[in-house]
Amino acid sequence: METEALNRKNSSRKNSVINGNGEGGRKVSVENGDAGGGGDVTLKAKMTLINGCTVIVGSIIGSGIFVSPTGVLMYTGSVNLSLIVWIASGLFSMVGAYCYAELGTMITKSGADYAYIMETFGPFMAFIRLWIECMIVRPCSQAIVALTFSVYVLKPFFPECQPPEDSARMLAVCCILVLTFINCWDVKWATAVQDIFTYAKLFALFIIIATGAYQLYLGKTEYFTFDNTDTKVTSLALSFYSGLFAYNGWNYLNFIIEELKDPVKNLPRAIAISCTLVTLVYVMANVAFYTVLSPDEVLGSAAVAVTYAERAFGMFAWTVPVFVALSTFGAVNGILLTSSRLFYAGANEGQMPEILTMVQIQRFTPAPAVLIVAFLSMLYLTVSDIYALINYVGFATWLSIGVSVLCLPWLRYAQPNLPRPIRVPLIFPVIYLLATIFVTVVPMYASPVETGYGILMILSSIPVYLVFIAWKNKPIWFQKTMVSITRFLQKTLMVVGKSKPAQV
Repeated sequence: METEALNRKNSSRKNSVINGNGEGGRKVSVENGDAGGGGDVTLKAKMTLINGCTVIVGSIIGSGIFVSPTGVLMYTGSVNLSLIVWIASGLFSMVGAYCYAELGTMITKSGADYAYIMETFGPFMAFIRLWIECMIVRPCSQAIVALTFSVYVLKPFFPECQPPEDSARMLAVCCILVLTFINCWDVKWATAVQDIFTYAKLFALFIIIATGAYQLYLGKTEYFTFDNTDTKVTSLALSFYSGLFAYNGWNYLNFIIEELKDPVKNLPRAIAISCTLVTLVYVMANVAFYTVLSPDEVLGSAAVAVTYAERAFGMFAWTVPVFVALSTFGAVNGILLTSSRLFYAGANEGQMPEILTMVQIQRFTPAPAVLIVAFLSMLYLTVSDIYALINYVGFATWLSIGVSVLCLPWLRYAQPNLPRPIRVPLIFPVIYLLATIFVTVVPMYASPVETGYGILMILSSIPVYLVFIAWKNKPIWFQKTMVSITRFLQKTLMVVGKSKPAQV
């Protein structure tokens, strides 16, 4: 077949791609690998405790801290209750991460919750989790961060009003397209962008916290009250969507646990250090905001850090939106950079199209996976309301992570003899599951439209699973069509994969 000829012609390039030795290639170690896909790809454990901490901290801190303060305050009504929600969201994330520590050291496969659900509940539930992550969480999160980037870039040009929605969306599209090109062109470029912009986000938070501490020293505490607190349970649940969105990413180290040295010791330590650090940073940043801004000013701002800078920094106010824009730009890049691993894990189980595991033969980049994430993200940009997007992603994320935590007590009952280097007291998964029920069921009543869309997107995975995975004896015409599509995309994008091309 033509696809076979293409693979044979580029077999030497392909070996370089698989082994990660080509230009810009990722450093992946292959043992007994060959061009025909007969070998196993294994990742060497090179990451230390410090590396693990930076993965978690870098994954969590993105746009959330700069956009979520408005969403949390919108539903809590008072500054003090919003700070309590920020602390509770951090504790909630720590409990979930602690549960993942047992799962990660018991099921040592990359893929995190996808691997845990596959092991516990089988391929159908695992596919639903994969579908939620690939079709909703990753692209929707990228759309949110790209919109945040565009709002912070445009805000200095519209100081007295909100930036035009169409302009914000178009700039968000440009941001995604630029980073898509970078990630398709050279992995080294993409990792360099990630490193540089991580420093930018940390510097932005540092200067906000430092100036906030100075304002506290001056006695600026008049806004720290429980005035106007919204006591409705439904509002409290929706406030957690915005708070928890800012903490999203605490489970990312589990996706690459095979690369972590001594995971039994370093995984729980990295989780404890990172989640504690991020919670402190987030709470201190929120305290800083409210030393200068009134609740009404926060609610009226689509770019809280810009408004804060205008009040606190005077002529140097331009520095904060610049650093926040750099931070969110790097966060968009991070989603593109890491999503290919999840596509790869799903394709290895036969639950994702083979084209998404392939790499570009000249640039040695996972171009198909990057392009599909970018395309889906731009579809979500048709919704300009950031907080509606947060509700979409919040419902899907915490529902699926709740199912992953359910694996822990289920496996204790179903497979009690599995080796468990870390044993989490069962009270922790029980607390987490009860909290998950609260933040997923209650908003169904409070925000039925957003949660309804979220449920429909989740349920859309069922016909896809039945047609493309569960249905084994597909007619020849269907198989030929799918192979033809794969060939066309492979030749158009000039990509090859580890395994042999599909045959009919």
